[in-house]
Amino acid sequence: MKPKPGLRLRSQVDPTEIIIVRAPATDEVLTCGGHPMVGMDEEVAPGLASEGGGAGTQLGKRYTSPKDPGLEILVTKPGSGTLALGGVELELKQAKPLPASD
Repeated sequence: MKPKPGLRLRSQVDPTEIIIVRAPATDEVLTCGGHPMVGMDEEVAPGLASEGGGAGTQLGKRYTSPKDPGLEILVTKPGSGTLALGGVELELKQAKPLPASD
């Protein structure tokens, strides 16, 4: 399934849930814990385990991809799995600095 803005997805290996804020320009697979993310109403494959370590996801934080800077997701439920797009780990999006008022 091609990610589009507003699409809600969940992990198959931990409690992570996300919302796509800005869709990626590529058709690469969005994964969590090494397994493809699924829609909220889809069944989770039995017996899957998270692959590799990582920092996991943080509630209310936005993530983007160094591979596709157009992608932006919002975590609505945190988990221990690492988010990735096409095998490249997503990065926590940094807040833009406010202009200084002198």
